[in-house]
Amino acid sequence: MSQTPTTLDINGLEAVYDRLAQAIDTAGETRTSLFLVKLALLNARELGDAELFARHVEQALQDL
Repeated sequence: MSQTPTTLDINGLEAVYDRLAQAIDTAGETRTSLFLVKLALLNARELGDAELFARHVEQALQDL
């Protein structure tokens, strides 16, 4: 049985943004990079697709 991909609506994205901002504040300036790497690896494992993750990395790098 395959899973159907889901996406977040605007309310879900706002909730994720708020939680992420709170977590970055909790991690503190010196540990923010480590926190973000750990979060990215956990999400990559759940995503289960290294190529898709790489595309997401490229999208995130745009317009920094």
